[in-house]
Amino acid sequence: MSLNKTELRKKTITKLKSLSKDERLEIEQKLRNKLVDSDLWKRAKTIGITISQGFEWDTTPIIKKAWDEGKAVCVPKCLPDKEMVFYIIHDFHLLEKGLYDIPEPNPEKATKVKKQDMDLLIVPGVVFDHNGYRIGFGGGYYDRFLVDFPNETISLASHFQVIEQLPIDSHDLPVTCIVTETNKE
Repeated sequence: MSLNKTELRKKTITKLKSLSKDERLEIEQKLRNKLVDSDLWKRAKTIGITISQGFEWDTTPIIKKAWDEGKAVCVPKCLPDKEMVFYIIHDFHLLEKGLYDIPEPNPEKATKVKKQDMDLLIVPGVVFDHNGYRIGFGGGYYDRFLVDFPNETISLASHFQVIEQLPIDSHDLPVTCIVTETNKE
């Protein structure tokens, strides 16, 4: 019997949390290198990305790399109606604690960006399949946002986060590309 989304999420989060600091740093470095070497990254001038928390792959070095390369960095603000709005940030001082205590842009200090103006969206997730479908953190924010997102999407995952096939719901949308430390899915 195959695992459901909740079980897959829980099992994978447990594995992510069990990584040693050295294992985590090694995987993150490989993921970053593959991301910034990708054509999707090289072509993008405006990148959407989350501020990572806890066991998630650290996005801080990716954001700094984007700034170093002169790319605009957009991060989401989650709204109570399960919608997201992205804002351009130029430094981390434009962030404040938002919904779920996640650092989010302060709308009074950051510039709102239209979703079609982001060339590349780095979509977080916990478990993925080879077709680009993902299980996120259960809130459905990205599922709603991706419905009419017109540009490229990419996710970063360790090889153990990518399985053959996920249970798919009608509202699930795949990402364009999954970068792992071993290959591109």
